[in-house]
Amino acid sequence: MPRPRAIRILWLLALVTAMAVTAASGGWWAWRRALDGIARQSADRLNLHALAVQRLIDRFTVLPDVLALDPELRAALSGPSSAIDTPALNTKLVKANGAVHASTLTLLDRQGRALAANNWNTPESNVGLDYGFRPYFQDAMRDGRATFYAVGVSTNVAGYFIARTVDDESGRHVGVVVVKITLDDVRDDWSRGDDIVLLADRHGVVFLANRPDDWMYRTLLPLAPRDAASIEETRQYGGRPLPPIVRRTLGDAGEGAERVRVDSPTLRHEVIWRSLPLPRQDWTLHLLADARPAAVAGRNTALIVLAGWLPLILFGLFLQQRIRLARLRQRSREELERMVAHHAAALRSAQDSVVAAAHEATRGGHGNLEHLPQGVSVVDANLRLVAWNSRYQQIFGFPGELLQVGRPIEDVFRFNARRGLLGPGDVEEAIQRRLDYLRAGSPHMYERERPDGTTIEIRGNPLPDGGFVTSYADITAYKAAARELRTLASTLERRVDERTRALNDAKAEAERANRSKTRFVAAAVHDLLQPLNAARMFVGALAGGSLAAEERQLLERVRSALDTQDEMLASLLDVSRLEGGAVEARFVALPLGPMLAELARQFGVLAEARGLDLRMAETRAVVRSDPLLLRRVLQNFLSNAIHYTPRGRVLLGVRRLHGQVRIEVWDTGIGIPESKTRAIFDEFLRLDNGVDRDRRSAGLGLSIVERIGRLLGAAIGVRSWPGHGSVFSITVPLAGEGAPVAADAARGEDESPFAGKRIFLIDADIGTRQATTALLASWGCDVVSAGSAGAALRFAETDEAPDILLQEDPLDGVAGDELRAALMARWEHVPPTVLIGDAPSASDIERANAAGLRYLVKPLAPARLRAVMSRLLMVSG
Repeated sequence: MPRPRAIRILWLLALVTAMAVTAASGGWWAWRRALDGIARQSADRLNLHALAVQRLIDRFTVLPDVLALDPELRAALSGPSSAIDTPALNTKLVKANGAVHASTLTLLDRQGRALAANNWNTPESNVGLDYGFRPYFQDAMRDGRATFYAVGVSTNVAGYFIARTVDDESGRHVGVVVVKITLDDVRDDWSRGDDIVLLADRHGVVFLANRPDDWMYRTLLPLAPRDAASIEETRQYGGRPLPPIVRRTLGDAGEGAERVRVDSPTLRHEVIWRSLPLPRQDWTLHLLADARPAAVAGRNTALIVLAGWLPLILFGLFLQQRIRLARLRQRSREELERMVAHHAAALRSAQDSVVAAAHEATRGGHGNLEHLPQGVSVVDANLRLVAWNSRYQQIFGFPGELLQVGRPIEDVFRFNARRGLLGPGDVEEAIQRRLDYLRAGSPHMYERERPDGTTIEIRGNPLPDGGFVTSYADITAYKAAARELRTLASTLERRVDERTRALNDAKAEAERANRSKTRFVAAAVHDLLQPLNAARMFVGALAGGSLAAEERQLLERVRSALDTQDEMLASLLDVSRLEGGAVEARFVALPLGPMLAELARQFGVLAEARGLDLRMAETRAVVRSDPLLLRRVLQNFLSNAIHYTPRGRVLLGVRRLHGQVRIEVWDTGIGIPESKTRAIFDEFLRLDNGVDRDRRSAGLGLSIVERIGRLLGAAIGVRSWPGHGSVFSITVPLAGEGAPVAADAARGEDESPFAGKRIFLIDADIGTRQATTALLASWGCDVVSAGSAGAALRFAETDEAPDILLQEDPLDGVAGDELRAALMARWEHVPPTVLIGDAPSASDIERANAAGLRYLVKPLAPARLRAVMSRLLMVSG
C-alpha cells in the first residue's frame, strides 16, 4: 500500500476512534447520571408510598382497643353463651364500623368462633365461622394483640387483620375483637404512577401490587418448606399458587438501588429496583422504576457528541480541500510554464537551424533543408526563389512546376491567393504587404489559421548576404494542447470556486446548526422554567398556611427539589446565552472595595450559619471589568468555598501584580485532587465527596465561570491541597487614569415586609397571573390583576395608584409605553414599575433603564422578584 494512502487510512481510523470514544464516554456518563437521578427520585416516591400505607393502617389501629373496652362486649363474652344477644352485638358492630368504614368488624369468643360481625346480613357473613386456626387469633390470645394479612375465609377478599383481646374484670382473655381493612385505596393511588409498586410479607410473598394481574401472589425468593407449610396451614392466601418472580441483577444503580431485568412476569425493559422495610408490620415495600429514560439520555448525549464533531470535520475537510486545490493549481501552472518554455526553446533552436540551413542553401547546399521539420523557403535580394524543402511544398500543396529556382516569390503568393490562403481583403494589398516585409528585411512572426482548421506559425528572418528565409511550422497540435491546458486551468479554477462555495455553505450550515442548538437549549430551558416557577410560587403560597409537621417537612423537600431543578435550568440557560453570544461584556472602571465588602456581608451570613469564619482583606484597587460578570464569578467562588468547607474559615482577598489584580478566595476545605483541577471546569462535573450530599448542584458553576473568564479576557486559576483547602482566583487588569468609575450596584436586599402593600399586576398569561398573584398574596400583599390594557385602564379610572406596578411588556404584542402614558394621565404619576418579558432584547432593556424602570425575565424567580420589589419600596419610601 502506498505510504500516503496508508497515512490517510490511519488518520481516518484515528478520527473514527476518537468520535466513537467520545460519543461512548459521553453516552455512558449521561446514562449513569440519569440512572442516579432515577434512583434518587424513586427513593422519594418509595418513602411517600410507605407513608401512605402507614397512615392508612394507623387510622384503624385504635378501633380494636376502643371496642375491647366496651362493657357490652365484655359482658357478652364473660357470661354464658345462652345469654348472648347476637342481634344487639351485630347492630353495635355495624354502628362502630359506620364511623370508620373498615372492611369487617368481627367479635370472636375464646375458642375463635365468630359471635357477631358487621356483615351479619350479607351472604359473606362471618358469624358462626371458626377462626381459631388464624394466627391473628392465636397470637392475640397469647400476647393481647396481633396483626395478620390474609385472604378472608368467607369473603375471599384479602385484607389486613388487627386483633385485640377482650378481658374480663379479672384480666382473663375472654375473646377477640378483629378489624379487617383492605388496602385498595393505597393500591389505587399507586396505579396513578408509571412505577411498579409491590408490597411483600416477611416470607417474601407479594400480596399487594398496582398491577395485580401480573405481580400479585408471587414470591421474591423461593419459599422455605416451613414457610410454605405455615401459609398452607393458615390458609393465608386461600390456597393460591405462589410462583416465583424471576429476576436478574445487572449491577448497582447508585443510592442503594439495583439495575434489574425481570424475566417472569415478562418486562421488556430494564428497571431500577429499590426496597424499603416496614418494620412495624414486618413487610417490605418495593418500587420498580423504568430505566429506559437513562438509556434515552445516554443515546441522545452520544448523538449530541457526534453532532459536535461535525463542525470540526467540515472545517478539516475545508482546509484539506483548499490545500489540495492550491497544490493542484500550482502544479498545473508550473506544468504549463514548463511546456511554454520548452516550446519556445525548441522554436528558437529550430529557427536558428532554419537560418543556418538557408544561408548554406544560398550557396548551393540544399541537403540541410530537407532535415528540418518546418517548411522552409529562401529568396535572394531580388525576391526570387532560390531554395526550399519538400516540407514547404507539402504544407501548401504546391505543384512541382511552380517551384523553380529563380521564380519570383510574387508568383507563389498569387498562387496561394487564388486558393484563398492569404485571408480576407484585397488580394493585391495582401501580396504587396508580404513583398514589403521581404524587401525591408525585418524579422517577423505571426500565426495563420487555414480554412481546413490547421494553424501555421510563420517566422521570417533576413539572411546575412541579403535575401530572406521564411519557415512554416504546423502548430495545430500545440495550439490544441494549449487550449486543453487553458480549459483544464479554467475548469480547475471553477471547481475550486465551487468547492470553496460548497465548503463555505457547509460551514455556514454548521454554524446555523450550532446557533439553532443554542436557541433550542435556551427555548427549552425557558419552557421548562415556566411550570417549575409556577410550582415554586404555589409551594410558596402553600407554605404560608397551617400545615402539620410531616406535611411541612414534605413541603420543604419539594421546595428543595424545585430549587435544585431551577438552579440547573438557570445554569443551562446561562451556558446557552454565553455560547450563543447573547452576553456582552461592558467594561468600566470598577472599585473593588465596595463590591468585595458587599459580597463578604452577603456570604458572611451563610458562612456563620455553617459555623465558618469568613474574612475579607480591605482594598482600594480600581480594575477594568464588567461589574455584573465579575460579581458572578466571585459569587461562585465564595459559594463553592463555603459549600466544600466543613470547618475552618474562608478568606476573600486581593493581590496586586504588574498592572493587574488577582482576586483570590481561600478556604480550609476538603481540597481537590490534582488530577481533577482541570476537569472541575467541565460541564456537569460535580465532585462527589460526601459534603452536603442533599444539596446537589448541576455542576455548571465553574463551567460558567470559565466562559465568563474568556468573555472578560481574564485568567481563571485554581490551586488545591487535598485535605487542607483550595484557592480560586481571577486576574483582571487595573483601570487606567481618568476612566469612568461604575456606580456601586451592590446594595443589600431590603428585607422589609410587604404587608398591606398594593400591587397591580398586568399580564395576559392567566397561568402566570394566577401563580404570581398567589405568591404575592402569601407575602401579605394586596394584589389586583388585569389581563389586558382595557382592564388595566378601567381599574385606573376608579382606583388610586398602587405601591408597585408589575406590567408585562410587550402586552398582547404591543409595547407598554402607551399604556403607562394612559395610566399616568389617570393617576397623574406612574408608581414604581417592574417590566416583565419573555425574551427582552438588549434594546428593550436599555429603553427600560433609560426610563428608570426595572426589567425581569420570565419565568419570575421569587427571590429576584422579592429583591426588586424591596428596592423599589425602599427608594419610593
